[in-house]
Amino acid sequence: MTSEARRAAEQAARQSYGKLIAFLAARFRDVPAAEDALSDAITAALATWPERGIPDNPEAWLLVSAKRNLLRRIRHENVKTAARERIMMAFDEAEERMNADNPIFPDERLKLLFVCTHPALDRSAHTPLMLQTVLAIDAATIAKAFLVSPQAMSQRLVRAKIKIRDANIPFVVPDRSLLPDRLESVLSAIYAAYGLGWDGVDGETGKQGHLADEAIWLGRTLLATLPEEPEAAGLLSLMLYSESRRGARRDVNGQYVPLDQQNTALWDAEMIVEADKLLRLAGTFDHLGPFQCQAAIQSVHADRRRSGVTDWTVLAKLYDALVLMKPTVGARVSHAAVTGRVQGPAAGLRHLNQMAERDINSYQPYWAVRAHLLAEVEDTKEAVAAYQMAIGLSESNVIRDWLQKKLIAL
Repeated sequence: MTSEARRAAEQAARQSYGKLIAFLAARFRDVPAAEDALSDAITAALATWPERGIPDNPEAWLLVSAKRNLLRRIRHENVKTAARERIMMAFDEAEERMNADNPIFPDERLKLLFVCTHPALDRSAHTPLMLQTVLAIDAATIAKAFLVSPQAMSQRLVRAKIKIRDANIPFVVPDRSLLPDRLESVLSAIYAAYGLGWDGVDGETGKQGHLADEAIWLGRTLLATLPEEPEAAGLLSLMLYSESRRGARRDVNGQYVPLDQQNTALWDAEMIVEADKLLRLAGTFDHLGPFQCQAAIQSVHADRRRSGVTDWTVLAKLYDALVLMKPTVGARVSHAAVTGRVQGPAAGLRHLNQMAERDINSYQPYWAVRAHLLAEVEDTKEAVAAYQMAIGLSESNVIRDWLQKKLIAL
């Protein structure tokens, strides 16, 4: 019972963290306080559930426990009377919902995403803040993704959370006139979360796979809230195209299978159909953005399930457009890889050679693509060095094994 209860507490915390933080923070207007209260509630669950049994509604138990922790904090701190009354009313609402026959409470995560992109906050904190508060990704993992030290990332996140509280930033989806800049950050954060979860397909942790599901849920919620935003439709389409291939990324022995070698019969046809519809919907708004462009790229790959071939020329043109719209490191490396396929490996290498050293030193895909193109032009010595770099930077065992086989084949 002890191990089962601990697993139940950990699962409830993982699945409900963002939803609970958003609900508590929206009412208490203090993200760090909400995080502390929920953390204490999770600790209490780990201690008491093995002895008293798993509650019928673990999510409700955590919310009520966190609520009580916040109430104790209110009583001990100098909180203004008006604020105290507002908070008490909000928690009375939560108590009523939890005691109902069908206990539910509003999901405020989308509002929290927009709080994290408020112009009062440093722009460099927007995406990391969303990843931590809404999806419970730890600062060390976020720091690694953004190529900064864990200490620097922790300080950035703490400053942003304090700013939310001190500036009394409202928990609302902003007016449409204020959406463009903030929407871009929200879209980027959702896709960053999906990327971490997608990488987790190669890892061994269920938590990262859960991140991909959460990101898709957030994408659906965002589109339902903003149905006339073409980039919201483009992002959801992009994630669904990628997710449709989840079952084909490994063979029967658990080994990594590159996209162009995957068995298309294992791709999720229904998910691809939904992604196609979303991409067509986005196209009706006469505005092409980077997420729509990336979705279009994935649609070309998905079409191999129907035609049996990949149109690399079309892919190259789409990557030309993507790099013009949003020349990220990832886009430029993928552009080089496709260019190498269409125009020859030397052309792909020329693209890679134009990238700044600071951008590619720790970027594993750069070295993997570079190694492949160098092997194609038969520069074995440099290809070996590039493969060694790619292997050293890879955090995935299956990717590392696949690259090691490539290296041995040289």
